[in-house]
Amino acid sequence: MGSITLKNVQKTFGEAKVIPSVDLEIKDGEFVVFVGPSGSGKSTLLRLIAGLEDVTGGSITIDGKDVTEAAPAARGLAMVFQSYALYPHMSVRKNIAFPLKMAKMEQAKIDKKVEDAARVLNLTDYLERRPSQLSGGQRQRVAIGRAIVREPSAFLFDEPLSNLDAALRGTMRLEISDLHNQLKTTMIYVTHDQIEAMTMADKIVVLNRGNIEQVGSPMELYNTPRNLFVAGFIGSPRMNMITGAYAQSKGAATAGIRPEHLTLSKESGTWKGTVSVAEHLGADTFLHLDVEGIGQMTARAGGEFGARHGDTVYLTPDESRLHRFDDKGLAIKA
Repeated sequence: MGSITLKNVQKTFGEAKVIPSVDLEIKDGEFVVFVGPSGSGKSTLLRLIAGLEDVTGGSITIDGKDVTEAAPAARGLAMVFQSYALYPHMSVRKNIAFPLKMAKMEQAKIDKKVEDAARVLNLTDYLERRPSQLSGGQRQRVAIGRAIVREPSAFLFDEPLSNLDAALRGTMRLEISDLHNQLKTTMIYVTHDQIEAMTMADKIVVLNRGNIEQVGSPMELYNTPRNLFVAGFIGSPRMNMITGAYAQSKGAATAGIRPEHLTLSKESGTWKGTVSVAEHLGADTFLHLDVEGIGQMTARAGGEFGARHGDTVYLTPDESRLHRFDDKGLAIKA
C-alpha cells in the first residue's frame, strides 16, 4: 500500500511562506509528477512527505497513518536523489545491499533481494563492478535498486535525470515508467521538465510559488488548462497567447492556441506572418513568426513544409481548439 494524503500542509522559512497551504490525495500505485519552474516548491513538498523537512502546519498521512511527526525512516518511503550518492569503494552488489545490511537482514535474504532488483533493472552483469566503471544511466539504476530492495510504500524521485544527457534522459524515462508498471508501487517524481511530466505521469501536480495550480492527467492539463499559468507551462512548444481585438472578439481577455492547432499555407489564411526562425527537426518544423496585428507566434508543421527566414506564411487557427481566459487569467468554460 502507498496512499498519501496531505491536508493543509504548510511550510515557512522565517517570514517566507514556501508552501502556503496544500491539499493533495495520492492513490496507491499512482505515478504522480510534481512539476513547476524553479522556486515553485516542488522539491520542498517532496521533502515534507519524506520527513526531511518539518511541516509548519497541517498533516501528512501514509496508508491512513499520521506520519506528520514521524522520522524519515519510520515512513516506509525510499528516496532517489539527483546525485547518485553511491559508495565508490563498494561494488554494485554492495551498494544495493547497503540499506539491508544496515537493517541487519540475513545474508541469504539480502542476496535474493539484490539479485531480484538487479534483474528488474538489467544490472545482473554489473553486480561486481564499482560505480566508476558504470555509465551515468547505470549508476542511476543502482541508486534506484538500492531503493527497490527496501520494498517501500512509495518511491520519491527528486529530479533524478537532470545530470544525464538528453538521449540518456529519454532512455531512463522509459525505464522508470516500465519499472512502475512492473512494481505497481506509488511513485512521486519531481521535475521542472514538463516533457518528463507529460510522458511519465498518471497524474500531474502543477506547482507555482508553493500553490497547486491544477491536478490532473497529462491530457486533462493539455486539453483543459485551468488558467494561463498551466496553459503556458504544459505543452512544447508553448501555447501562443493572443490579446487585443482578436481575443476580445472571442469574449476573452486572452486567447490561446497551441502551435499544432494552426494550419499553415503560403497562399492565404486568417493571419499573415513573416518567418523569423525556422527550426527543421525532421518529422516536425517549428516556425517562429512575426504575425501582423498580433506579434510573435510559434507554429508547428510537418517536416516537409519548406520555409525559411523572411518567407511569408499564412496561419489559420482551429477555433474548436481555442482556449479563452478572463482578465484574471482563469479559463472561460465553453
